[in-house]
Amino acid sequence: MANEFSFRILEDIARDLSGEMVCFPTFLDITFQVRTALKNPNLTIEQLGTLIGAEPLMSTKIIRLANSVAINRSGRTIIDVNSAIARVGMEAVRSVSFAVAMEQLLNSKKMAPFQALSRRLWEHTMHVAALCRVLARRTSRLNPDEAMFAGLIHDIGVFYLLSRTVNFPELIADSAELQQLLVQWHDNIGHALLSAMGLPEELLIAVQEHEQERQVTTLATLTDLLFVANKLANVQQPWRDPQFQEPVDLSILSQLFDADALTTLLAESADDVAALKSALGG
Repeated sequence: MANEFSFRILEDIARDLSGEMVCFPTFLDITFQVRTALKNPNLTIEQLGTLIGAEPLMSTKIIRLANSVAINRSGRTIIDVNSAIARVGMEAVRSVSFAVAMEQLLNSKKMAPFQALSRRLWEHTMHVAALCRVLARRTSRLNPDEAMFAGLIHDIGVFYLLSRTVNFPELIADSAELQQLLVQWHDNIGHALLSAMGLPEELLIAVQEHEQERQVTTLATLTDLLFVANKLANVQQPWRDPQFQEPVDLSILSQLFDADALTTLLAESADDVAALKSALGG
């Protein structure tokens, strides 16, 4: 019976995301406001600051991010939004808008049935985003802010599926079926949602392939970097229901890191990861 409800959810989503007029979830409203603003080539920091200043949670996160040890190496305290934007850059503002949107969704009353799962999912998302930025800065030539953005949106399909599942109490009550729905479909749903939003192909591929098992020898592409960050986070901060969580095999990363190098990298980057997670989730 639960399979019937999973099918209905997927059918509804396919209909919503395939039409000429795409029906986007309301929790993404703030991201569209920021995206529209960033499309203006003449946008000033002051104009963007005015938009962000109208959203207290977003203002707070931008300032926290600007003051994090991962970004503010000078140690000079930043207390206003415009200075914070100047410090983190406009690309990071886009990331924060998604962080705000997803956190607001998970904290909404309708998501109460998924409280434990929501917390694990949010912690995992922030961990992947932070690892993406750290790995990009330390081990690749990829843009750290673009990498962090990929980390923040990589599981947007799970967020979206949960937002639709709240209307199906039968599925909420069946944790095994719910887990199967989320695991099997979140990457394709995420790809479809982000494609409808007009995000670049590089990001779409990275999101769709972030759990496709493969050997990675370099972090030359966003797809491989996100895969590695997600793999590491699945050990340190998994989102799946513990009773269905399978052991994570890190041996697939052996051509990229040996055990000692990986341990050293994670230890040296722990403070940056913690600071970024605090800024995004604070």
